[in-house]
Amino acid sequence: MPQPAKSPALSLIDTARPKGGETEKITINLGPIDLGQIDLLVEEGFYSNRTDLIRTAIRNQLAVHAQVVTETVTRRELVLGLQHFSRKDLEAAQTAGEQLAIHVLGLASIAADVPPELAAATIASITVLGAFHASPAVKAALAGRIA
Repeated sequence: MPQPAKSPALSLIDTARPKGGETEKITINLGPIDLGQIDLLVEEGFYSNRTDLIRTAIRNQLAVHAQVVTETVTRRELVLGLQHFSRKDLEAAQTAGEQLAIHVLGLASIAADVPPELAAATIASITVLGAFHASPAVKAALAGRIA
């Protein structure tokens, strides 16, 4: 059965703060008039491509709200940027009998060699505003703890 037509979609890579080549791809839907206006600005040379315009618009809005972001990061005790957990990190937490509460604005990652059982035994909760990278097995083991 055919699906209903959707408005044109754009894909872009968010590179506002790339670290080590890390980017996340997002998709947005725009109406044809907005999309046409973007294409016009690209054709007129204001931006190199659609992604350039969208990235610029996002960065401008983030700059407008920078104070709120800073205050919220502090209030919510978020790690800003990249937080990586190796197998060694989680084994140390397990040995110490600790449960980790992970709160990140940016990228949280768990090493590929971390077994799901170790992650489940050492991670009490995960809140990530941005991206969370872990093996599918680890994500499944932590599914009920990811906010």
